[in-house]
Amino acid sequence: MSGTSAIGGFVDFPGGVAASTVANAASVARRLATLTQQVGGGYVSGHYAGLGTGMQTALVTAPAIARQQAWQANIAAASGAMDVAQTALSQISSEASTFYANTNNLNGLNPSQIDSVAAAARDALVRVAGLLNSTDAGRYVFAGQDSGNPPLPGSDAILSSGFFTQIQTAVAALPASGAAGTIAATLSVAASNAAGTSPFSAALSQPAATLAARRPILAGPDGAPVPVGITASANADVASTGPSTTGSYMRDVLRALATLGSLSSAQVGTAGFDQLVADTRTSLGGAITALNADAGVLGDRQARLQADAQTSVQTVTALQAQLSGAQDVDMAATLARLTQTQTQLQASYQLIAQSQSLSLVKYLAAGG
Repeated sequence: MSGTSAIGGFVDFPGGVAASTVANAASVARRLATLTQQVGGGYVSGHYAGLGTGMQTALVTAPAIARQQAWQANIAAASGAMDVAQTALSQISSEASTFYANTNNLNGLNPSQIDSVAAAARDALVRVAGLLNSTDAGRYVFAGQDSGNPPLPGSDAILSSGFFTQIQTAVAALPASGAAGTIAATLSVAASNAAGTSPFSAALSQPAATLAARRPILAGPDGAPVPVGITASANADVASTGPSTTGSYMRDVLRALATLGSLSSAQVGTAGFDQLVADTRTSLGGAITALNADAGVLGDRQARLQADAQTSVQTVTALQAQLSGAQDVDMAATLARLTQTQTQLQASYQLIAQSQSLSLVKYLAAGG
């Protein structure tokens, strides 16, 4: 009986015919399982190693797509905050421009009109403080990286804050201090970061250089930071200039409104009144110019980001096409191979079944 062996309950023949048939059937079954998985999932393989020549393409394109999609999401989130900031800046500029125009004729007004302008300036100060606490999706757009907290705590009570009352005291001392002393005092209050004087939060009551590093930023797809906001107490990209500025146009606007809001009819004709009004107007004009320029830079940056988002969409489409070519199956061809493989497997099983009928007795009877 040399050259024969029993396999799975039937007799193998010299050369391992039965073993070869079983091995072939197992191979076909594995191929069928792979094809079935591909048809069900639509992918060549569920892991990189199974992609063959497409593995390198998938390894490069899949992370690139994820980075681009994250960039698009970040731009969309930043655009909402930038829209809110632009609206608030426009309204603050409008408020400031109104009083810039009013101060041109302030020296020629009668006392009752001075009181009216002062009352309007106080109302405007409250509105501007509120605008600096503007939010988008629950985040304060002028708070820098401390966006969970308001940049001006208690903005609705700014008229009772140390910032306003100290400027009010300085303006009331105009007869004694003179114009130069009063101007210096109000400028000092507006520039101060001291607790109890600064109307801004502790996070924003910092030197401009410190605040520059706390602006909200986006990390671009290449990792480079892109500034996307302005803090309430410091300029972003445009410097404030002029003989009477704190270096921050927003502080200058608040100072001007607080100064005008502290004037009284009793001061008309007081020595230094004209000079104080003129300084306030000059400071306010410089603040409006810097504010509008900074808003313009922010708008240009937003437009570029939106263009980047469109380019990113196109990039993702191209990358997804490459990834699809590497990992997606050709469904028509795969279905055809699936059908062919099912037929091969059925034939293999039939051959194995037929082999089982060749018992050892039949083999011996045949002269084996």
